[in-house]
Amino acid sequence: MEAFDKILNWKLKRGSHRFPGPDGGTCINEAAIVAAGFPYQSVHFVEMMPSCFSRPICRLAMDLNDMATDEQRQHLLPFVARLACADTPKVERERQDYIARRLRYRLGYPLTFQEKLEILEDALAIGRQADMLSPGEVTTRLKDAQQSATPPAANRSKLAKLKAWFVPAA
Repeated sequence: MEAFDKILNWKLKRGSHRFPGPDGGTCINEAAIVAAGFPYQSVHFVEMMPSCFSRPICRLAMDLNDMATDEQRQHLLPFVARLACADTPKVERERQDYIARRLRYRLGYPLTFQEKLEILEDALAIGRQADMLSPGEVTTRLKDAQQSATPPAANRSKLAKLKAWFVPAA
């Protein structure tokens, strides 16, 4: 993780996000899209990911991202550049089966974040590996996304939004 500590102080956050904020402010899958060289997009479901991303891997990464504390979530940063590893349907099924089997094995009590992180690491070892990017290349791509992000419209109160719907434009 040491090499990724300096990725712009990028902050992984829970859930999906409209745009990367000044400190990153995205989930792991949104950061992975940018790291892989795609334009930023919010991700609500793994099916929204570009086809070069492994669905079972991204689903587990999303679960980890959303279950983690803010501190734990930052341990996912080294995985940002590793999720674009989609393989043949057979390998993707193998990954899915492996993940399901490991998660079911402990159905009696919940897995810790660290245990799920190990499952992610092991699942990533199955099949094709993502093209290795240097931390500098990842940093550059994430920085570019931050700088080109268009902030959302000014935050208006709910009452102001309702009035805007019903008051005719001048």
